[in-house]
Amino acid sequence: MIVGERLTAYIHSLEMPESPICEQIRRQARKEDVPILRMETASLLKVLLMMRHPQEILEVGTAIGYSAIVMSEWIPANARIATIERDEGRIASARENIRRAGKEGVITLLEGDALEVMRQLEGPYDFILMDAAKGQYIHFLPEVMRLLGPGGVLLSDNVLQDGDVIESRYAVTRRNRTIHSRMREYLYELKHHPQLQTAILPVGDGVAVSIRKDEEVSDVR
Repeated sequence: MIVGERLTAYIHSLEMPESPICEQIRRQARKEDVPILRMETASLLKVLLMMRHPQEILEVGTAIGYSAIVMSEWIPANARIATIERDEGRIASARENIRRAGKEGVITLLEGDALEVMRQLEGPYDFILMDAAKGQYIHFLPEVMRLLGPGGVLLSDNVLQDGDVIESRYAVTRRNRTIHSRMREYLYELKHHPQLQTAILPVGDGVAVSIRKDEEVSDVR
């Protein structure tokens, strides 16, 4: 945990209840050990959506549909969400949860490998939520940049890996070293990309909020 457990518990205690369907999916995720957005990250997501009013949204990593449904509750009535998932079991759960939420007309679930699916999309998207395999973020970035429109927001979740990202590669377990090095590379690219302005925040498991610069201000420092 990046911030202390007592502070996190206090922040959680301030949260307003979510919609009944989102509360049910959060309980389902705990029961089935499916990773979804942490409560404080979901709160940040809602604020960003209210600030930007995106019309076209792409989510990379549906899981069981929690974050797509959360987003559907905080976007303009005519906005649309495309969300990508490859796990067949999670796809079935996500489709059922989307149906139960009555959001089939808002959320389109795209099945398959995220990189392959993204290559078939045209964009532009106003908002992209990255919440898939952490070791693949760096490989997804070129397609994300192709699809993200000027002024668009990229929100990347789980980028601090419970604080492990600051450790030496030899201080993390061997099986996590590839993810560790790729995430460090991803964060460097977000902070140094000439077309992005990025803030890395210790919210939840760490989030990066990136804005694609408009063409006319892309060279401003």
